[in-house]
Amino acid sequence: MKFSHKLSDAIHILAYLDIFKDGDRSSKQIAASIEANPSVVRSLMSDLRRAGLIQSQQGAPNATLAKDPANITLLDVYHALNMNHDLLHIDPKTNPNCLVGANIQDTLNEVYAQVQVAAEAQLQATTLQDVITGILHRHQNKH
Repeated sequence: MKFSHKLSDAIHILAYLDIFKDGDRSSKQIAASIEANPSVVRSLMSDLRRAGLIQSQQGAPNATLAKDPANITLLDVYHALNMNHDLLHIDPKTNPNCLVGANIQDTLNEVYAQVQVAAEAQLQATTLQDVITGILHRHQNKH
């Protein structure tokens, strides 16, 4: 089973751009922070730019947030990404001749739909500023 880190990495990029607004904001430097390939960072930044969350110029390592971090919700970031937006997925290949296999998909779809609504509500209630504050607080407590 492969998990997508796109949302986590996109939030990482946005937090990095704010925390290091006066530093090196190249895709290479951000990729070093994420421990990913710079092309992954550029792809995510392209999604974030298209969604109006960052501003940047092609070929220039000067991306900035397009809005105040307190006005960017994690749901905004989630919707910005070019990915399947369901958080949970059912196994589409179950045995229709089995009591469990024939009924688990519809049953889990109902449960997962409720989880999706709750997760999106929490993402809407959490801002990028909340994440940045958490990062800086944890950093301060380590030093």
